[in-house]
Amino acid sequence: MRSARRVTAFADSVFGEMTRLAKLHKAVNLSQGFPDFEAPAAIKAAAAAAISRDQNQYAPPYGTPGLCEAIARDFTGRHGVPVVADEQVTVCCGSTEAMMAVMLACVDPGDEVIVFEPFYENYGPDAILAGATPRFVRLRAPDWAFDPDELTAAFSNRTRAIVINSPNNPTGKVFTRAELEIIAGLCQRWDAIAISDEIYEHIVFDGGTHVPIASLPGMAERTVTTSGLSKTFSVTGWRIGWAIAPAALTGGIRKIHDFLTVAAPTPFQEAGAVALAMPDQVFTTLAADYQSKRDLLLGILERQGFTCYKPAGAYYLMADVSRFGFDNDADFAQYLIRDIGVATIPGSSFYIDPSAAPQTVRFCFSKRDETLHEAGRRLARLPVSATDRA
Repeated sequence: MRSARRVTAFADSVFGEMTRLAKLHKAVNLSQGFPDFEAPAAIKAAAAAAISRDQNQYAPPYGTPGLCEAIARDFTGRHGVPVVADEQVTVCCGSTEAMMAVMLACVDPGDEVIVFEPFYENYGPDAILAGATPRFVRLRAPDWAFDPDELTAAFSNRTRAIVINSPNNPTGKVFTRAELEIIAGLCQRWDAIAISDEIYEHIVFDGGTHVPIASLPGMAERTVTTSGLSKTFSVTGWRIGWAIAPAALTGGIRKIHDFLTVAAPTPFQEAGAVALAMPDQVFTTLAADYQSKRDLLLGILERQGFTCYKPAGAYYLMADVSRFGFDNDADFAQYLIRDIGVATIPGSSFYIDPSAAPQTVRFCFSKRDETLHEAGRRLARLPVSATDRA
């Protein structure tokens, strides 16, 4: 017996494995992207109240009216892009399922999908499961910029879509308006769809601005935006995400979603409508708190000799580890867990060819300050040089 051939084209997820190893070695877990602090009390109360009201059966397949309207109202209010909830919003079981539903609904076998690398691990497999071929275009440190000529060369008459993730996991890059305009021009030239993962939309630092590509001229009708509650509201276990799509694409997305999962959890959708109605100050405070955590971790890592790439958004930090003298970053990440007691993600796992990737690791700072300080105490045990380690 054998598995289907399609699953041999990609590796097992590294995130769950690193969390498993963190538990095994009692390491501080700065690997997988989930907070170790509480979700806002108001949305927990809203979820509990929905459960108590017996809102425990199937929701409408494409989302409760309250949440769909809240999503449309929020996106239009923040970005000036008209969204009709009944025609454009599909609520899914997390933004991960939303991305898969979008890919299956919008991409045909034989198409190509452009993906920036380093990339969140699902994008390539999503394209492969849809029967498409991913084409990778590299973002390069220190500012994780793409080469416009390289991106232009990746587009062709086989290109169906490009995946954009801003703010970006794993790099923390926030795409500028000028960069998005280049992407938008290429999408329009080649009649391609922009699939924009904006799950970290509210976590932007240093006075920066998140610009949805759907808000650029000519892009609302060819952009599918995915997002969710998980990262903004510290509820990664609730699995509430969504896709905002042109009406012409929504029907297909809804069909795929219906057959994948039927509906997202009802009580958490009720709470989601409450979450999205929170005042702007909540989101301003969220970004400021994460910027403080970023700066705390930056200081810790720089004192220990890491070369850090300061993120402009999201809650991850990439650091060069080549000076520590390991053959590759995967070995260094294993050493950190086993001997130092800190779990990270090897940066090479975010590249299609790990052997050709720079030696980096990704740290997650969506943690309590005490957690980050404890990681700092453990990282202080790192040797000054590879010779000292030997």
